Amino acid sequence: MAKILRGATAQETHSAILDLIRSSGTVTRVDLADRSGLTGASISRVVKRLLADGLIIETGYGDPTGGKRATLLQFNPRARHAVGIAVDTPSTTYVVTDMSGRVIEQLSSRGIGKDAPATAVQRITAELEDLIVKAEIEPSTLVGVGVALAGRQGRGGTRLLRTDSEKYAWEPFAVRDTLKEAIDHPIVVENDSTCAAIGEFWAGKIPSVNDFATVYMAAGFGLGLVTNGDVYRGSSSNVGEIGHMVLDVNGPLCWCGGQGCLESLAAPAAVVARAGEDEQLADKLGLRGRRLSTRSDFAKIARLAAAGDPRCVELIEESATYLAKALLSITNLLDLNQIILAGPGFSEAGDIYVRIAAQELNRLSFVRAMHPTRVELSKLGPSAAALGAASLVLHTQLTPHQNTRA
Repeated sequence: MAKILRGATAQETHSAILDLIRSSGTVTRVDLADRSGLTGASISRVVKRLLADGLIIETGYGDPTGGKRATLLQFNPRARHAVGIAVDTPSTTYVVTDMSGRVIEQLSSRGIGKDAPATAVQRITAELEDLIVKAEIEPSTLVGVGVALAGRQGRGGTRLLRTDSEKYAWEPFAVRDTLKEAIDHPIVVENDSTCAAIGEFWAGKIPSVNDFATVYMAAGFGLGLVTNGDVYRGSSSNVGEIGHMVLDVNGPLCWCGGQGCLESLAAPAAVVARAGEDEQLADKLGLRGRRLSTRSDFAKIARLAAAGDPRCVELIEESATYLAKALLSITNLLDLNQIILAGPGFSEAGDIYVRIAAQELNRLSFVRAMHPTRVELSKLGPSAAALGAASLVLHTQLTPHQNTRA
């Protein structure tokens, strides 16, 4: 960890030390002083305050070194809780987590389908309250609710003007106020790829000095970039739209208005459309060809690909190759050493995407001679966005020195 700068406020210092304890698992006061650059006396004052607030606990002793054994410190997982909700077309996923990011209660419910926000939010609110009761947590420990949605952000009170209001109604910028009015808890609404990235950082105990990217695939692709302990958001909080990287200037039209975007070439809808051109395969899989069945149709193709069906392997490998090309460009631009693949799109055949991306980066990455770029599947599973949304609440409330967004 970089040394804490002189002049940091007391809140920033407490926040930074708490984050260091989070990423360390267990740590001694001496370790904290060494890693932070603070004096032992300063560390003792911060630790005393964190213990008094119940945010950390003393948990045994370190290895003997000839003198007095040092006391180990760690997060107090029961001190705070958060709720994460991933709102998606086929399903809505809820999780309640403790302060370490461990899931203590969860629920999967029907998705938003064609519902308008005003219709669905009432149901989401009722399911949320039932889940909190079921989790049996002290109300005073609940620091807030995080909501993960696909789409774009609008900073502050900004509204993005579109003629097709129905198409964009479920984007974060459009539903933030509706959710805040309906949910009687502090609430954070974020893009699902941003949530997935913070989930990896928080629940995965990744140190704040480790920069990495998370690619989230559901209906399309998004990328969350964590640097210096927070998500890099760009000028309007819309960084990471890799689904609209142009990979083929003569490629198919994309719904965004572009041509040859990654999404139009490699997203689940593109894979299902190519599978539908093979009548024998479409009959074999029972592909329905409807927009609302795209995700389930893609899952069928991915499952058979994972089982070794030659035609399905070909389709998934084609999708994975396009994604690998996009990741190669991003790695060359950002000098990444770790990329995590998360989200429901990788649930069935994620290993194929990992294999092809790793091969491409190891073969062509500009920095491959200096360091490898690791590509791996998320360990958070299909609930990555919901868990990330809960983690975002904890991240925002407990380590605000790293959260630069108002």
